[in-house]
Amino acid sequence: MSAIAELSIEDDLQQQVRAVSAAGGEVEIRGGGSKGFYGNAVDALPVEVAAHSGVVDYDPAELVITLRCGCRLRDVQALLAENRQMFGFEPPLFADEATIGGMTAAGLAGPRRAFAGGIRDFVLGVRMLDGRGQLLNFGGRVIKNVAGFDLARTLVGSLGTLGVILEVSIRVLPVPETELTLAFEHATPGEHIRWVNGLGGRPWPISAAMWQAGRSWLRLSGSEQGVRHAARELGGDQVDPPWEELREQRLEFFDPQQPLIRVTLPPTHADLPVDLPQLIEWGGALRWFSGNGNIADMRAGLEAAGASVCAYRGHDARVGLFHPLPEAMLRLHRSLKSSFDPAGIFNPGKMYPGL
Repeated sequence: MSAIAELSIEDDLQQQVRAVSAAGGEVEIRGGGSKGFYGNAVDALPVEVAAHSGVVDYDPAELVITLRCGCRLRDVQALLAENRQMFGFEPPLFADEATIGGMTAAGLAGPRRAFAGGIRDFVLGVRMLDGRGQLLNFGGRVIKNVAGFDLARTLVGSLGTLGVILEVSIRVLPVPETELTLAFEHATPGEHIRWVNGLGGRPWPISAAMWQAGRSWLRLSGSEQGVRHAARELGGDQVDPPWEELREQRLEFFDPQQPLIRVTLPPTHADLPVDLPQLIEWGGALRWFSGNGNIADMRAGLEAAGASVCAYRGHDARVGLFHPLPEAMLRLHRSLKSSFDPAGIFNPGKMYPGL
């Protein structure tokens, strides 16, 4: 698509936002729809952004790519793979229509997250439309540019409540020379977590870890020599990698007919008082629970552990999808919302009522 056509799409989006703002209306920002389940339902005028696509800038030698929001994530990953590069945070797609804008707005990351970092750690800059229809730029397109990092990263995981992400510049990583997966037996979550945390004290090339139903999986990534040496030292059974199925939630554990609960907490906590089937990622920092759990009771019971309990999928909306915010954090969210979107037109209530 030509630069003139892309400017026309950007201008059109800007005019749509300005018109809604002037009329006192509200909008729902829509991309590919792959993450549409994540967050509360929004009843507002749809603004479609998937057509705003294209690679703005990519020099593999610089390890940075700048993309328009409508770029399909799968196509971008294929482009990076041609140059032996990848997104270090291993984002899920959930559908072929997944876009870069949706990836950034949802802020979800895959198995590599605990060992390489999340999306916020890789975002260098963002171009966006605010609630007044103004074009704003934060950060830059090069790793050495430090201006505006915090504001650019604020949009990660905001679910479109702060503005329309038009472009994003993201740092990329080289693809490891080799990878392999080892399996081990650990009867309980506590055994797995203590084991993984113990491995963290050694220079093993670990890039993913998972536990489910008495078994641990560990991925090693790096040089051929380093990975083979680590595998010999660690032992275990070399097995087929489950990581794509885990990332895309296609494992049997993620039964779409069952409600799903997502719990994040410090990885040092071992066994949790939750009587539901459990899958553990990120060395213990991410726990999935499958089934009809009492969200309110879980939030109260896990509060002392510093946990955040998300009613991720299949729950009554009245429980509140996201963990309630402390008052100080709620004030910060309101302040950010009023700065970026003073009239509250973007994805109202997507995360919390009134935001």
